[in-house]
Amino acid sequence: MHRFEEIIGGRTYLIEVTAADQRWRAYIVRVPGVPTALMPFYGATPDQAAASLLEWLTRAHARAACSVKPAGRA
Repeated sequence: MHRFEEIIGGRTYLIEVTAADQRWRAYIVRVPGVPTALMPFYGATPDQAAASLLEWLTRAHARAACSVKPAGRA
């Protein structure tokens, strides 16, 4: 098992990567009391699997930041 800790959008994510058949599976470690429905990401190496998940999280945070309206505006 490999672990990566990354900060995206000001939030810390702990990612675990484990062997799955002929490839590697990356997923966000569950924090007690915080639900997660995120699917795992796969790659040929632990770094590739983690990079795929990090890329998706980065895009998701950027998209969410763009959709937030400033306070006081309609």
